[in-house]
Formats: sequence, structure tokens, C-alpha cells
Amino acid sequence: MQATLAAGHALHFRDEAAADADRDLPALVFTNSLGTDLRVWDPLLAHLPGAGRRLRFDQRGHGLSDCPPGPYDIDGLADDLAALLEERGIGRAVLVGLSVGGMVAQAFAARHPERVPALVLCDTAHRIGSAEMWQQRIEALETGGLESLAEPILERWFSPAFGAERPAERALWRNMLTRTPLEGYLATCAAIRDADLTEGAAALTMPTLCLVGSADGATPPALVRELAGLLPDARFAEIPGAGHLPSVEAPAAMGRLIADFLKERKLA
Repeated sequence: MQATLAAGHALHFRDEAAADADRDLPALVFTNSLGTDLRVWDPLLAHLPGAGRRLRFDQRGHGLSDCPPGPYDIDGLADDLAALLEERGIGRAVLVGLSVGGMVAQAFAARHPERVPALVLCDTAHRIGSAEMWQQRIEALETGGLESLAEPILERWFSPAFGAERPAERALWRNMLTRTPLEGYLATCAAIRDADLTEGAAALTMPTLCLVGSADGATPPALVRELAGLLPDARFAEIPGAGHLPSVEAPAAMGRLIADFLKERKLA
């Protein structure tokens, strides 16, 4: 296991590169979604170009990373990412962010545009839901815990076909969700509740690929398309049949879109 300290708390990560990796390419750096950890990217990796370096990590309050007291905010989560990149000696990175991880990627890119040659924003937006919706979810979770909302969350994460055809896998993702530290989950909900990245979107001039599963119940295609419309150099694409976690449900299709985007921009 690999770990480093960011603002005094431990972050679990995996920093991987083939022996013949092209060191001139920017690293691919992945940021996970609410209720998952770095394993959410496992199915996708085999479908991406293999020439460069790949860094994944568990955001604070998730996976094996520390769970400091909340609430969190998106800028603080972006600071965690900055500290990790500094510790690993990564100067330039293509950020691949999923859901709240995509918000973190946007915040980091807004503050360090020279370090981000491109963005891949997956099932995310400039603003996700309303403050009232997130506050209601926080209060429900404080009362009933993650088990009480696990099924509605999974229905947004995955299409009905995924549960019908791959029930054992769905059970594992349910376990990951419900075993997330409640304090970390709630603190990250608060970060999403309080985040509105609309104003800064126009400053993200780097090439951006905005992806979304066509069956995403958390950040629907119309919302992700709206994000793409705010960005000066963005491309929008839907992944047919996938829910909120296309890296799990449709990794080959997602990988093709990312690979084509990176090759077109000479980043892979």
C-alpha cells in the first residue's frame, strides 16, 4: 500500500507506470466519486492507453484514506490533490474526475491551469443538485445511516440491466458504499451542497471531454451537457445504457472515448 500525508491526514493512493512508460506524457490522475474509492477505476484501466503514468487515490473520508472531521469543501479536496501531486513529483496531469471527483478536478484546474493540459469530466457538473436536496439527504443519513439510502443510491449509480445481469457485482458496490465512513460521506455531501463552480467554468480553457452514462440518475445527461456548454473547449458524449458509474458498467465504451480524446490531443 502507498500513502502520503495531506494537511496532516493520510491519503491512500496507487501510482503505477509500465517500465517503458513515456515520461514526457502527462500523468493520468483519477479522482473518485462519493461513496466509492480508487477501485472504481479498476475496470476502466485495461481500456486506456498504457504509455503513461497513472495515479489513483481515495479521497479523504473514503476507502483507506483518513476521515478527518467535516464538513469538507471542494477547495480543500483540491488541496489534497495538490499535496499528493507534489509528493509524487507530478508536474502536469490529465485529470479524470467522476462526480464529486469531477468537481475537484475543475477546482484544481481553475487554480493550476498550467498543470492541466486536458480534463476528462465524468458524470459531473458545475453544480450538482440543490442545497436543500443535499441537506435533506444529510439529515436522513444522520438518522438512518448509509444502509437506509443504499438502494436509492444504487439505482442512480447503475442501470436496471446491471443489477439484473450482474447481481454479484452490484452487491460488492453496495458493500463499498455502505462501508464508507458515515462521517466522510456526510462531510463530502456538504462539500457538494456548498459548491457552485458555474462562474469559474469559462476560465477552464483546456480541452475537456464531458462524459455521462445515458441512464445516469445522479447527474443526468442534460446536466452534463450544460456543463460542456459552459466550457470554452469541451466535447460532450453519452455512454449508452450506463448509469452514474460508467467506469464500472461500460468500461470499454468509456475507455474508447477517453483514448480517442487523448490521442487526438497527443496526450497518449
